[in-house]
Amino acid sequence: MHDDIIFALASGPGRAAVAVLRLSGRGTGATVEALAGRLPPPRHASLRRLRHQGELLDEALVLWFPGPASYTGEDSVELHLHGGPAILAGVAEALVALGARPAEPGEFTRRAFLNARLDLTAAEGIADLIAAETAGQRRQALRQAGGALATLYGGWTQRLTALLARQEAFIEFEEEDLPHDLDDAVATAAAALRTEIATHLADGGRGERLREGLHIAILGAPNAGKSSLLNALVGRDTAIVSARAGTTRDVVEARVDFAGIPVTLADTAGLRDATDEIEAEGIRRARRRAEEADLLLLLFAADQPPDAETLAWRRPDALIVLSKSDLGAAAPGLDGLPISVRTGEGLPALRARLEAEALARAGTTGETLLTRPRHRAALQDALAWLDTLPSAPLPELRAEALRAALRAIGRITGRVGVEAVLDVVFSEFCIGK
Repeated sequence: MHDDIIFALASGPGRAAVAVLRLSGRGTGATVEALAGRLPPPRHASLRRLRHQGELLDEALVLWFPGPASYTGEDSVELHLHGGPAILAGVAEALVALGARPAEPGEFTRRAFLNARLDLTAAEGIADLIAAETAGQRRQALRQAGGALATLYGGWTQRLTALLARQEAFIEFEEEDLPHDLDDAVATAAAALRTEIATHLADGGRGERLREGLHIAILGAPNAGKSSLLNALVGRDTAIVSARAGTTRDVVEARVDFAGIPVTLADTAGLRDATDEIEAEGIRRARRRAEEADLLLLLFAADQPPDAETLAWRRPDALIVLSKSDLGAAAPGLDGLPISVRTGEGLPALRARLEAEALARAGTTGETLLTRPRHRAALQDALAWLDTLPSAPLPELRAEALRAALRAIGRITGRVGVEAVLDVVFSEFCIGK
């Protein structure tokens, strides 16, 4: 248990009916008693008057969570205060005067990790849950916070530990009466584990895409209807729409939810020979966004001939959309989805197609998927070590490869060599968590 007492607002900032202030650390109970007079029974909410130096600060609900049966594993308290800024400031000043200090971002969850209340993957799941924008992100974050990744990687850790023990036995007791095929059995089991890890890595980045969101870029010639389509898909006027060609000079982004997948739609400058340096920069940014996008929408208007610049972007991750269908049929040879923003024709079908594409690219199936680049890097490291086993000429080298693979997986859950990643993991948290 830490000797210093930390506190932070756990609810949203600004005026509110109720604000939740959390405290944790050795001596938290005595600190709150100095304000509230006495503590309520554990895990029971009781109304208390908070006073400091004789001044009434607020009437608040007080909840007492003695360690280790708390979120952080330490003595903890929640104060459910009235949510006025003056009340929060007064209580914070009183806590500082009593020896507590404001918490750093992620410090509560970091203490929970250090006190073995959760592992790093669960901590990251909690951070993702707080940041979740869509139902798909919420479901994935809940699985991870609930220990889905920890269970998977913990099982691999146990198997690697057992294999390492058997390999070490083969080395240390080579002259004893051990099974003659012990070394071969270790190699066979390691190969099976290597296949499982490789399959887990070959997920197309779906978990990471769901966590971070997909990027869809809308490309087309000037006046192809890109800005109108963006506004129609988002449901509000995000981009300026004008009959004047070249209105969009920069990338205009909007966030939208497609079947529980967070998607960033990008309206881009029309592709053509630029008329000035500003438009040239806009077109350069449009091409860069197209290169980085997970999916391209190539827009061809019925009242314009297909332009070569947009046609050059046809590729497997591109969807051809034939806009302004109310003005007539598209040019021959173009096979795509006809739409009209003016009449609404084809928009439901386009949205359904985009939702299907988003679902195919991001993991919402309930699978246990990788969610962060650091997980992927550690597993790739473990895989590389397991790949050295078949060619390792000595049992000692095979044991070292198993040990290195074990350390690599341990970095994900925080069981081995975590010092270098702790600051990175917990710096992403909001204050109060």
